[in-house]
Amino acid sequence: MRDNRWDDKKAEAYAAAEGDSEADRALGHRVYTSRLIGSDPDLVMHGGGNTSVKVTRPNLHGEERRVLHIKGSGWDLDTIEGPGLPGVWLDPLLKLRSLDALSDEAMVDAQRAALLQSSSPNPSVETLLHAFLPHTFVDHTHATAFLALANLPQAEAAIAEIFGDRVAAVPYIMPGFALAKKAAEIFEADPSVEGLVLLNHGHFTFGETAKQSYDRVIDHTDRVETWLAERAGGRTFGTSVHTVRVPADPARAAQVLPILRGVLGAIRSDHHGAAMPMPVFDVRGGPAVAAFLERDDLESLSRRGVGSPDHVIRTKGFPLHLTRADVDGGEAAIRAAAERWADEYRTYFETNNERVGGIKTMLEPTPGLAWIEGVGLVGIGKDSGAAAAAADIGEQTIEVMTLGEAAGGFRPIGEADLFDMEHWSLEQAKLAKSKPKEFAGRVVLVTGGAGAIGLATAKAFAALGASVAIADLSADALAAAKETLGDKALTIEADLTAPDAAQTVMDAVCGRFGGIDIVVSNAGAAMQGMLLDLPDATVRKSFELNFFSHLALARAAAGVMRAQGRGGQFLFNVSKQAVNPGKGFGAYGLPKAATFFLVRQLALELGGEGIRVNGVNADRIRSGLLTDDFIASRADARGVSAADYMAGNLLKAEVEAGHVADAFVALARAERTTAHVLTVDGGNIEAALR
Repeated sequence: MRDNRWDDKKAEAYAAAEGDSEADRALGHRVYTSRLIGSDPDLVMHGGGNTSVKVTRPNLHGEERRVLHIKGSGWDLDTIEGPGLPGVWLDPLLKLRSLDALSDEAMVDAQRAALLQSSSPNPSVETLLHAFLPHTFVDHTHATAFLALANLPQAEAAIAEIFGDRVAAVPYIMPGFALAKKAAEIFEADPSVEGLVLLNHGHFTFGETAKQSYDRVIDHTDRVETWLAERAGGRTFGTSVHTVRVPADPARAAQVLPILRGVLGAIRSDHHGAAMPMPVFDVRGGPAVAAFLERDDLESLSRRGVGSPDHVIRTKGFPLHLTRADVDGGEAAIRAAAERWADEYRTYFETNNERVGGIKTMLEPTPGLAWIEGVGLVGIGKDSGAAAAAADIGEQTIEVMTLGEAAGGFRPIGEADLFDMEHWSLEQAKLAKSKPKEFAGRVVLVTGGAGAIGLATAKAFAALGASVAIADLSADALAAAKETLGDKALTIEADLTAPDAAQTVMDAVCGRFGGIDIVVSNAGAAMQGMLLDLPDATVRKSFELNFFSHLALARAAAGVMRAQGRGGQFLFNVSKQAVNPGKGFGAYGLPKAATFFLVRQLALELGGEGIRVNGVNADRIRSGLLTDDFIASRADARGVSAADYMAGNLLKAEVEAGHVADAFVALARAERTTAHVLTVDGGNIEAALR
């Protein structure tokens, strides 16, 4: 049974938070149940679904007029607040129903003209459907179970079997004016119904209170899930249970995904006529995905389409299906499969664009999803967020397919309708306004990523849109870093001096994001003591961490970059010790000097492949060795304050971890710079390079 999570106390708290008036309290209840719905990925995913409430508010003349609060563009139900449900005057919208036709652009203009506040976001494209239904509260969801039901070949008969006359079916029409009129007509034919199923699309419920409409969402979904489970051997589905971000075979994924990523990057660049970043992947494994990829009807299912029309915006209409033969065939077979998909997409576009008069602009001919046998399901996007959204929808879709096939068949909208939705003018306008961040599409690995410099660097790249992975020895430090970086970041616990650790780390990065673009090789530690007095084991240990681990990581990452065939970058944290040795730091300075040379040598060896290699020499950063106690002791020994000690440079200013992070970012931006080491020490003539 699906949980009904309504709580009277929480509902009252949300109502009170919006205000004292009846209208504000209703809006508070609307926010509350919207969040209940949005927090369950089995009900809605990634901006899908919408909710509304009808209230009465005074206009400028103090006259009470009806207002519809409806989910606004750019807001997700799971985090929505009052401003995310912009108010529109209801009566002007109701007058639109008398029209025979209304273009999407005119509909948007009419909805914006009816806004109570001009600064509000655009109301949902399904605003008129909510407006034309008479109920106070209306909920629209895309529950997994309802998508399976709505895409059955005999969906109307199944709906009648499950609900009798409590729920009516609405034939498929694209969202907008025509759908709103048809849904209202069907409701008015039997006003006793408590919900609508939009065939091939989703589910509507309504009620006079927020609780009544929400209760119906849960009750209806539970009934459909039970009906489907009876036909699917008791199978139920929960996204949060099934999501596993680990490929079935990490080693195979590390071989296959960088090749695919590079091929798709090349297709993107060819389409745009300019160098473009490679896409980012989000890889899903686990029992549910593995079982689906063992089906003997994958080829047929891969050509069926999407679970809900809005999914096509994130996933395209069909996944790229790589069979085991494609995977085992290596680069040539993977490239051929991806290029074949791109050719089919171009044909699909040209055929359908001719049908609509040649007025559409072709999107990138690259898939949003891949089904890779022996590896997993892969979401593909311009950044990690887009890739994760595509993967989430992909997981839901394979479950919709599985349940649907068990209950009579999965038969979604056809190619023409799919094209019309994918190239919908409203969606194309939204995409045109979307500007990616500077490092969107770049995958960045930072070793020593939970330390001061490493975490500052990871945060800097993430803020610029990069997909970030950090590796560190400390599980506790990684957990704390994860809190800072968020769920989209990958954390890897690893001792980089261990045999094969570098390859294990690289496999983990490829298994999550599909490849690598920038490696910030930052891990290190400063061993102290007079060089001639230190045991050989200490010196060798320092070399293992401060030089050989960097070399091993470079070897592993260079293999991935070469497989991608799209260049890449190495950024090494060297140290001023490499050129300006300090007494008692010989065991640290010697391997750092070797790493300094490694920057130059790798730049020489990799430049012809478009792989740049640079480094940063930093000094006196509060990290690792330079603890507060250490700083205090050094300051006391010199007879200065801790602040003066840390500012003991030409600029008389402390150098912070963020300044080192800025240097790494600056080098990453310097597209024609390699074999360079940038000093970040506030000015130390003895450490200046020449």
